[in-house]
Amino acid sequence: MITNLNVAVAQINCQLLDVEANLERHREYAKQARQNGAEVLLFPELSLTGYQVGRNAPTVAMRNDDPALLDLAKHAKGITLVVGFVERARAGELYNAMAYLRDGRVIHVHRKINLPTYGGLDEGKWFHSGSQIGNVALREHWESSCLICADLWNPALTHCAFLKQPELMLAPINSASGVVSENFSNEDNWKINVSFYAMIYGTPVLMANRYGHEEDLWFWGGSCILGPKGEILAAAEDGECIIQAQLDQGAIDRARFEMPTVRDSNTRLIRRLLEDHY
Repeated sequence: MITNLNVAVAQINCQLLDVEANLERHREYAKQARQNGAEVLLFPELSLTGYQVGRNAPTVAMRNDDPALLDLAKHAKGITLVVGFVERARAGELYNAMAYLRDGRVIHVHRKINLPTYGGLDEGKWFHSGSQIGNVALREHWESSCLICADLWNPALTHCAFLKQPELMLAPINSASGVVSENFSNEDNWKINVSFYAMIYGTPVLMANRYGHEEDLWFWGGSCILGPKGEILAAAEDGECIIQAQLDQGAIDRARFEMPTVRDSNTRLIRRLLEDHY
């Protein structure tokens, strides 16, 4: 049976290191999205803590069963909230992570794999790197995968995620103007990145970025919802907002039939070529 899915993206700014204030914003946006009929609401990367946590990361870290996360999950009745946080695993083991919340539970956590240490980025100093990619069921016939920000700039990693054939790719990011270099436009290149992957794999993409200042960084927004041919279904204007769109599973079927990237990926050959090279 072909079904549709109502999805939403929250483009917000976060208060650095103020988890309680950020939790309140999340509750407000979750209520608004539910009232608008959204079944999925994606927040930006590290939305509960702010981005530049640095040496303070341990002070805002929480386990995946933390009471604050579980309380926020109570506001996810009939909707899946996907929120960014600093996850504490074992002592001293911290991850840049996204938690899927639904009906009072944390149903999944994705840990960022590709930790950038170039330009003005130094996440590799503060976080451990994740090592798993998996699909998460949103409801019947709809599964999502999640890649956090720089994960999407590793083509091999991105290919592995799409090989699992999720109906939806979530792309929470924290992208600031000029943070890579003066000559690298995050504003232009992120649009190319997500539209390419949506088109080449026939998969809708939800991209959630911040909007506003955090210390010396300016987060430029640009959040969007893309269809399975890379087309824009919804785009955020400048400012904090929610954008929403309905995804059509029939359109995904047609896009993947016309551009069968996964079917023709020839994984055995790729594996052999990689083994020969390394």
